[in-house]
Amino acid sequence: MALLVHKYGGTSMGSVERIEHVASKVAAARARGDQVVVVVSAMSGETDRLIKLAKAIDPRPVSRELDQMIATGEQVTIAMLAIALEKMGVRARSYTGAQVAIRTDRAYNKARIRHIETERLLADCNAGIVPVVAGFQGIDDDGNITTLGRGGSDTTGVALAAALKADECQIYTDVDGVYTTDPRVEPKARRLNRITFEEMLELASLGSKVLQIRSVEFAGKYKVPLRVLSTFVDGPGTLITLDEKKTESGVEEPLIAGIAFSRDEAQLTVAGVPDRPGIAAAILGPIGDANIEVDMIVQNVGADGTTDFTFTVSRGELDRAAEVSRKVAESLGAAGIRTATDICKVSLVGVGMRSHAGIAAKMFKTLAAESINIRMISTSEIKISVVVEDKYLELAVRSLHKAFDLEQAP
Repeated sequence: MALLVHKYGGTSMGSVERIEHVASKVAAARARGDQVVVVVSAMSGETDRLIKLAKAIDPRPVSRELDQMIATGEQVTIAMLAIALEKMGVRARSYTGAQVAIRTDRAYNKARIRHIETERLLADCNAGIVPVVAGFQGIDDDGNITTLGRGGSDTTGVALAAALKADECQIYTDVDGVYTTDPRVEPKARRLNRITFEEMLELASLGSKVLQIRSVEFAGKYKVPLRVLSTFVDGPGTLITLDEKKTESGVEEPLIAGIAFSRDEAQLTVAGVPDRPGIAAAILGPIGDANIEVDMIVQNVGADGTTDFTFTVSRGELDRAAEVSRKVAESLGAAGIRTATDICKVSLVGVGMRSHAGIAAKMFKTLAAESINIRMISTSEIKISVVVEDKYLELAVRSLHKAFDLEQAP
């Protein structure tokens, strides 16, 4: 008998029929003899609807009250699922984050979990009751409701699995696992049987939207086996694990786990700044102070004692970044700033890069063969990212997918 945490997202909970389908999956797990704790999101689109209502009154609603409001979405779905389970003859009990006592800090709208009290949940499991817990929310030390930010239900599921010492945390969604890349861009993308936490964390941070980044971090930190499955299609899904990947014959799987991409990229260049120590700090310090995240950075050295300093930010933060950079450029006596939004980021991810040379060269040759110019490059131990014109995104992904034989099963 295994102790499992099931997490179901908004699409899975999107209608009465889908909630009843989720109940049947939970009931089937119980019939197999497993103990199950369920974490659910609000119905698809419900959180956005509640935020829109709040902003109709005030474009910048008080954070505490916004959390109080948007946490109600999950309160509906936990009760509906518990009702559906009881109708099927499975004993169930719904809990909000406050009732479970998911303790968080006081950072409204983006709280972090500090502690989870498990006694009530374990007592239910031992009594044959399925606890149905609201994802995305918790309670601070003063009794205020807090929410964990977008995708926070994934984090709730993983955190509960860690606290309960569950055998596995199963994330049910509208895809049947983690793919080598987005099948909508490359139809030959292949579902991975398993992937390491490191690779999944890189893919999530680089644009893959299968899992929230914080949930992967949490799972890796507390060694929680994590599996991505489809609510609607039966199958083994993708196991995310600490173990290095091996095929059944013991041979290592391909060097590259997958290709991630992001269209949410903008490029900003501060041109003609003096080439002297401290320039990078002088430019990026004010950007950081404005709470703007910088991704890739390139600094060129000119023959005349000046340099061009280029970095990328998300498109939504470009205007603020440009405003800050313009002031910095004036104070440094720079020539000015340039911006570009016609870019995207494409990344190769794989733990095999640690022990194999030539991955970057092969990537660059593949893109060159398609006449795709690289504007920026960034690397880490298991990742290579390039910035290219966004009109080449799909061509770049498909050509790299083919070049590294990602459509071929190991």
